[in-house]
Amino acid sequence: MRPPCKIRADRMPASSSTPRWRSALSVLRPSHSHTAFTATLLLMASAMASRVIGLVKTKYIAYLLGRTAAADAFNAAFQLPDMISYFLVGGAASITFVTMLTRYRDSGREAEGERVMSIILTTMALVLGTAIIVAEFAAPLYVKLLLRGFENDPDKAALCVHLTRILLPAQLFFLAGGVFAAVLLVRKQFAVQAITPLVYNCGIIFGGVLLVHQMGASSLAIGAVAGAFLGPFLLNAIWAHRAGMRFRPRLDWSNPGLHEWVRMSVPLMLGVSLVTADNWIINYFASHTGGAISLLTYAKQLFTAPVAIGQAAGAASLPFLATLYGKADREPFAKAVNASVSRILAFSILLTAFMIAMAFPAVDLFLRGGAFHRADSGTMASYFAIFSVSLCLWSAQAIYARAFYAAGNTLTPMVAGTIVTIASLPIYWSLYQAMGAPGLAIASDVGILIQTLTLAILLNRRKMAPLRGLEYAELGRSLVAAGLSYAALAGLLRFFSTTSRMRELLLLCVASVVFVAIAGGVLKITGSALPEQLLGRLRKRR
Repeated sequence: MRPPCKIRADRMPASSSTPRWRSALSVLRPSHSHTAFTATLLLMASAMASRVIGLVKTKYIAYLLGRTAAADAFNAAFQLPDMISYFLVGGAASITFVTMLTRYRDSGREAEGERVMSIILTTMALVLGTAIIVAEFAAPLYVKLLLRGFENDPDKAALCVHLTRILLPAQLFFLAGGVFAAVLLVRKQFAVQAITPLVYNCGIIFGGVLLVHQMGASSLAIGAVAGAFLGPFLLNAIWAHRAGMRFRPRLDWSNPGLHEWVRMSVPLMLGVSLVTADNWIINYFASHTGGAISLLTYAKQLFTAPVAIGQAAGAASLPFLATLYGKADREPFAKAVNASVSRILAFSILLTAFMIAMAFPAVDLFLRGGAFHRADSGTMASYFAIFSVSLCLWSAQAIYARAFYAAGNTLTPMVAGTIVTIASLPIYWSLYQAMGAPGLAIASDVGILIQTLTLAILLNRRKMAPLRGLEYAELGRSLVAAGLSYAALAGLLRFFSTTSRMRELLLLCVASVVFVAIAGGVLKITGSALPEQLLGRLRKRR
């Protein structure tokens, strides 16, 4: 006689008597196992919350440093650590690990997956640690070669080297944290991933608040390292351990799992995706113009608040797409990719209209003050508006790229991304020569357009996600709603003076109401399913 089946409390459906608020809050438990939709919602909400904290961080940095030489040095100091992490880890700590560990878990070989994880993490920690030590000595040469415009200001170059050396060790925390995060993602536990970016951004802010008077810009760099340790590393390590993961330092060069990981990861390490290289290219050219790195960085950071929606959707979709691709019938995989892309494109198109129309009041309200002046707001608002044009593209490419990763194919997007990056270099150079810093923002839009189309076409040719499967009618409705909403906001802007903070805040509040009313009304009149899909799913208990 079979024993009665035990049902975990967190898997039991909510009863009708369960308070709605308690059912909703259950998804915040770190051990809660999510569906694709609740994971996407949670990571989107967390990404937006992180971007709000990120805006506070950006505001604080702009208040302290403005567009000064110290600001340029601080913003550029992240580049070498990011490059080392990109080329030696390549995002593989989380992306390829999710694919591999999902397969181990689905086949009942979790103990083997844990051993492979320990071997890979130990190996990569040694490799990355060695590279960081070398980079500590090579930082002056790096700044001289890849931030050539700093040569005209030796103090700026020296400060950038100093800050770079402080930031380099944080990459070890990101590496280990990425591996531990993959353990949780495979179990479809996303709550910790929702928190870690918040901790990281808060670390930078508190570092400045506590130490800025004694250490200046160095306090922000120290805060970044502390935030990387406490958030991406420590929280992921604790909850991965609680989920059953046991890390043991191991070295085994002959392990098949290590060989497989290297095979999957090398393309990510060798290739250069424009998604990452965009900032490097912009900084190279902008280093020749005083303050341009700072203003373009602030604009990009403000722009990435809504971009986080696409990134969160992509991160949440990866383990689910990996599971779907592992099945014999690939049609659900293709439908899932196209549905995700269609919805994120539709919402991004709507947001773009609001962002472009409200660029100046939003920038001025958030950043003006201290060392950041109203004239800086005007210049930065133009960069922000230009970046905003490509919002839907940044969002879509995140999902397209993960469709390849879910299939275990990292080579194709690597080759495509590298070709696109190389082909885009003349675009950046020519537009910078013709238009200066604004040309770099335009070149960024053109480059990400090419990147997104390339990934979409490649998926279509492989019949992994046919382009005919996109919801073109919904995209058309979103375009109509976005166009009418933008026209209304542009008209509203004519009647508001934005000389004071209160008036800018009032304008943004009124504009938000007008935007939601017009966009929602148009979507409803045209028969769009987007509003009802979102509201209907929010009402569902997951």
